[in-house]
Amino acid sequence: MQGTVDGFSYGIVTPVAAFLMACLGGALGLRCTTRSLRHRDSFKAGWLALGSTSIGTGIWTMHFIAMMGFTVEQAPVDYDRPITFASLAVAVVMVGIGIFIVGYRGATALTLVTGGTITGLGVATMHYLGMAGMRLPGRIEYDTLTVALSVVIAVVAATTALWAAVSVHGFLASLGASLVMGVAVSGMHYTAMAAVSVHLHGARPAAGAGTTASSLLLPMLVGPAVFLILAAVVVMFDPLLVMGDPDWQRTPARSPYRPGLPAPRHVPSYGEPANWTARPAGRGSRRAVSRGGHRSQDW
Repeated sequence: MQGTVDGFSYGIVTPVAAFLMACLGGALGLRCTTRSLRHRDSFKAGWLALGSTSIGTGIWTMHFIAMMGFTVEQAPVDYDRPITFASLAVAVVMVGIGIFIVGYRGATALTLVTGGTITGLGVATMHYLGMAGMRLPGRIEYDTLTVALSVVIAVVAATTALWAAVSVHGFLASLGASLVMGVAVSGMHYTAMAAVSVHLHGARPAAGAGTTASSLLLPMLVGPAVFLILAAVVVMFDPLLVMGDPDWQRTPARSPYRPGLPAPRHVPSYGEPANWTARPAGRGSRRAVSRGGHRSQDW
């Protein structure tokens, strides 16, 4: 028999909470990626790893907060823990591959498309692997065209996010980019859920059997949520990371010599030949000239 699916059993609460988590993960990931690209130091890999983990965790948390509102009226819904956490690992690893490609290969069109495609496929894989972890007395079927549309949305959203990470400057612009990313990821999720249909085993509905998996999902979401909060603290303690101060806006260090003036000649150390000439660096400076072994000094 056909099951009655409801994706909004808590009304607007779960979509809004899921959207906010997607925005938080996206904002942290974008800022960490920006930090790694604009400040090439020994912590580059660390910032890229933190960014990919933030994005992957944010998307995974968004997915399962939204799934707290998913119910089948005639049947209980449960989740397999190993598969559920495996979907988190897939999200972090594949998002990380895409971000590291852009971080180390540069922000060219090819790397953005390649990294965005891998990241988007990771987001889609996370979603459908998480759905494969659902347990109910029936089977879940998908509409092929709607699934394909959800994958396209995921790839476009991921590519746009990577482009924003390397192109958007400043806190407000990055905030806007994270909001757009949250809309895209949430849109991908609910597009994918629109492809779902449930066929239950048996001819009779189980009265009162329908339930959500909130009691299972809430404890599972605590760890990823704490991680996102800690990552936000790390970002807040780096002013350049928050404000997005690019390297080219910094005041360059002044050269000790002015353009057009000859560079000072080498001053030999003790024991070197005496045929050397040192020109004064400024007015009133000491001049020592040695020619043919005779040294003269002017003050």
